[in-house]
Amino acid sequence: MNCHAEKLAGLSVVLAAIDPFAAAAAMIQLDGVVRRMVLYPPDLSREHLSFVAETAVAEVIVTDLSLPVEVDARVVFVVPGDGRASLATESENSPLETEWILLTSGTTGRPKLVQHNLASLTADIDFHRALSVSVVWSTFYDIRRYGGLHIFLDALCSGASMVISNGEEALREFLTRAEEYGVTNISGTPSHWRRALMSPWAAQIAPKYVRLSGEIADQAILNSLRAQYPHARIGHTFASTEAGVAFSVNDELMGFSMEVLDHTADVDMKVVDSTLRVRSERMASRYLGADSPALRDRDGFVDTGDALELRDGRYYLVGRRDGIVNVGGFKVHPEEVEAVINRHPAVAMSLVKAKKNPITGALVIADVVIKGCLSEEDSGALQGDILQFCRGELAAYKVPATLHFVPSLDVGTSGKMVRRNA
Repeated sequence: MNCHAEKLAGLSVVLAAIDPFAAAAAMIQLDGVVRRMVLYPPDLSREHLSFVAETAVAEVIVTDLSLPVEVDARVVFVVPGDGRASLATESENSPLETEWILLTSGTTGRPKLVQHNLASLTADIDFHRALSVSVVWSTFYDIRRYGGLHIFLDALCSGASMVISNGEEALREFLTRAEEYGVTNISGTPSHWRRALMSPWAAQIAPKYVRLSGEIADQAILNSLRAQYPHARIGHTFASTEAGVAFSVNDELMGFSMEVLDHTADVDMKVVDSTLRVRSERMASRYLGADSPALRDRDGFVDTGDALELRDGRYYLVGRRDGIVNVGGFKVHPEEVEAVINRHPAVAMSLVKAKKNPITGALVIADVVIKGCLSEEDSGALQGDILQFCRGELAAYKVPATLHFVPSLDVGTSGKMVRRNA
């Protein structure tokens, strides 16, 4: 690949390549050369490109696609290459500490620009471990998103190989490639994994390590992965674009023990107002933009917005603080209800949402994907059985008022379920 990296020295650059291999090679070549590198994911609408370029004070857009004419920046076209350059080697001798800017969803519909550097993105990676020549990583994430970028950098820094996913390819094609190249370690969101396990192609791979992140890993998905991959280590990691990687759980149980808060190396954590706060060298430093909110509080902690409940000496992630459904004054976390529904043996995955109600303000309803086929005459009986199961596990106001069986659920390109209220 040739993106004329030497001509971009010291500039602010938006990397907006569609081809993931071109993007990977460009990241390697541009780190330590450019002042700022913004990773623009291919799934993000190009209508935001002007806003991102302006906010990042970008002088160049590195791309392999046609751009809207209103984008006021110089354009350098890139072509795919082999991406064999060594990121660690090039960065060691580099005079610049490149700002790595990742995009995350914003409340206004526009993305937030989150500033990292290579040190924060790789702070949890052991550079001194032996080269992992037998390890082949892959991920359902795009490498322009935090979850995929972290795996990409881990593979580069540890000497492992990596099979890069392509958002344009079907699940069958991706898993076939993963099998062909002998993937040993693979990561994705719980929604990624639920979709994979619902397909016949999940059996094509035989990973040694399965990792979940990005959403709450409930017991149902952990148990399903154990059944599908009996010889694999299965873990779930708490990470976010702003907070970085906070901790990993490897006991195959949902939630995490109390000791994790006080005994995770190089990470300070606390619970304030029932939400998790994180402080470490793995965090982003700030949001870009004149009107952006502060990313850290005055003590240097990031408020993750993830709500926790302590039960019998173990913390459980119950949902996002901003995703609560208010049912007659009672607060309901959709993820908590989904975790119960998903434990029903007939359920593959579910999505809980709010439906407006003139009396209570909102009702809880659920879309449910079941395993296998279901006749019309059996549908009503199964709905009743799932609701009865919920009544045995949840407070009455958390039990869905109605269930709808659907053939599939909308999973965004970030790997998370798309949540829209009815």
